[in-house]
Amino acid sequence: MSLQRFLCVTTLFIALVADSSARVAGQTGTSTAAAQKPASSASSNSTSVPRLSDGHPDLQGIWSSATVTPLERPKEFANKEVLTEAEAAQYEKVVIERNNVDRRDDKKGTNQDVTLAYNDAWWDRGTRVVPTRRTSLVIDPPDGKLPELTEYGKQRQNRMIPYSGFQDGRILASWLDRGLWERCITRGIPDVMLPTAYNNNYQILQTPHYVAILAEMIHDARIIPTDGRKHVGSTVRQWMGDSVGRWEGDTLVVDTTNFTDKTSFRGSGETLHIIERFTRINADVLDYQVTVDDPKTFTRSWTVDLPARRGEGPIYEYACHEGNYAMEHALSGSRAAEKAAGDAGKKKEQ
Repeated sequence: MSLQRFLCVTTLFIALVADSSARVAGQTGTSTAAAQKPASSASSNSTSVPRLSDGHPDLQGIWSSATVTPLERPKEFANKEVLTEAEAAQYEKVVIERNNVDRRDDKKGTNQDVTLAYNDAWWDRGTRVVPTRRTSLVIDPPDGKLPELTEYGKQRQNRMIPYSGFQDGRILASWLDRGLWERCITRGIPDVMLPTAYNNNYQILQTPHYVAILAEMIHDARIIPTDGRKHVGSTVRQWMGDSVGRWEGDTLVVDTTNFTDKTSFRGSGETLHIIERFTRINADVLDYQVTVDDPKTFTRSWTVDLPARRGEGPIYEYACHEGNYAMEHALSGSRAAEKAAGDAGKKKEQ
């Protein structure tokens, strides 16, 4: 992120805070709307959740979504939705050891970080399963697995270039052949809220009319109105869609449509519809639930539930920029591969 953009985002967040009514830290009371439990297995204690002066739960703070709980349920837990405390502790131990890139490879006699570029200090995959001890973040379908892609979804996903810089054998015509994440444009919704290898933090600021979410990964910033407005016209398409929020009891519901076809979440396109639910469970847990619906891409809708823990902070700058040297090297490598293929063809003709 450039210094100028960083300052702009910071200024915007300060303005939102200034617009807010004074926050009553730790204040309790009854909301003007009836308290509503989140749809997840977690439940909110409406009498202990901090609230703002407008009566709505205070969602503000830095939250971490880092967890060792996988998105989809592993085979070893095929018929088990929730772990016991002992099972969760053992699973955490196994996954942490497996993810440790500093562990020694006895067969090769080398350390994993030599081939993976970073040592373990750079990774932040989490150390615990989600507080509910579920075996997957996917709660619907009930088997904890993502639904099948439609034929359109499969074709679209096959055309996608992986966002990572790992070699996949493809020749790049231009930088447009690389993913938006790798090009530092956006990680997209709901990817930006889901756990990954590092930078699993996001910050929420809240006023009576807006909620702002700043993600640490790819510095994605969302300004979500909660004043009852409708979505923009269908001809307006945006990288992260058009988000509007509303309160349903103690849950903030964010409805996002109007995605551009240039973005893609697991093969989805401009027909993607995302519904997010934020519910403050207590002082240290914020339940995040997202339902993904795109009948053109998926054979059915699906839902993820991810309770986030309060993070220590701060949110670090994600110094990512398009046009960096890695992109130059990737493109020059493609040109070299094209030349080598051409030279081989000429030699064969001779």
